[in-house]
Amino acid sequence: MCQVGGNLGSGGGAAGGRRRILITGGLGQLGSEFVAALRDLHGVDHVLLTDLRDDVNRSLIQSGPFARLDARDERALDELVTGHRIDTIYHLAALLSAVAETAPQKAWDINMNGLLAVLEVARRRGCAVFTPSSIGAFGPNTPKDWTPQDTIQRPTSIYGVTKVAGELLCDYYYRKYGVDTRGVRYPGIISNKTPPGGGTTDYAVEIYHAAVATGRYVCFLAGDTYLDMMYMPDAIKAALDLMEADPERLRHRNAFNVSAMTFCPEDQAAIIRRYIPEFEISYAIDPVRQAIANSWPNNLEDYAARVEWGWEPAYDLDAMTRDMLRVLTARRGEVSREGAV
Repeated sequence: MCQVGGNLGSGGGAAGGRRRILITGGLGQLGSEFVAALRDLHGVDHVLLTDLRDDVNRSLIQSGPFARLDARDERALDELVTGHRIDTIYHLAALLSAVAETAPQKAWDINMNGLLAVLEVARRRGCAVFTPSSIGAFGPNTPKDWTPQDTIQRPTSIYGVTKVAGELLCDYYYRKYGVDTRGVRYPGIISNKTPPGGGTTDYAVEIYHAAVATGRYVCFLAGDTYLDMMYMPDAIKAALDLMEADPERLRHRNAFNVSAMTFCPEDQAAIIRRYIPEFEISYAIDPVRQAIANSWPNNLEDYAARVEWGWEPAYDLDAMTRDMLRVLTARRGEVSREGAV
């Protein structure tokens, strides 16, 4: 099922330097920011935003071409790809870790059948595909410190299981059919624009909103739980840089470790206190999300990404914290002024 609003422009495709892009899951935490970045790079009319929903983020929906799409609907996806002459698909539609654990059958259906539909359409229509994997693709038997690029992957969450299967499926479509598949293993992603989407690392976003709004936060992970994290501008940069990389240099393709910073809630709270000295953190542990976090690495070794396509993050914890607090404080001030009018 798809409903379409707007059409892509008639300019050149990837060969002319401007790709013609379709994004699935474009209204999610990751997708909504990818839409903005890709439209800035390739032009509004060259990026088709799709999502199963059409009742959220109306301003983004109305800002350019949009189609309501269930990514599992291969026929509808194929119609959009051919009708808009798409050459690149960013497949971002998925259930995230904590939400997926409450509905494992649904998570498998969405995460795997959606990816399979995308790969089949890409195979027939000659599209390049970016689909993210995750730190969740690792498990409790994986080395937790400086986790290697190539290592044991035995995740214990359904989200992680779908990510490992997705990595292998993308490898398969590249080797068997020549589909130009590429992807990275994202750590926890922190955004100043979109709310968390049901992941285990949501606390790292929520803590900034709480610091600005109330000066205190109740964290659902233990204070000494270390996880790899990344600021959204670096997450977008990783995808864009990888998609523009020379394919001859890519040995891993679909599962690059990428890292920017590693910290625990106590570290993050300490950095926030540099700028909000009265900030307080307390804990109410969520056993489901804590168990997931305990099964993930503390930090990733990303040498392959740095060598094969020049990966280099721009933000560390302090730089990200300063920017998050600046943006959220300014936004809160704008809301207060609007309420006073």
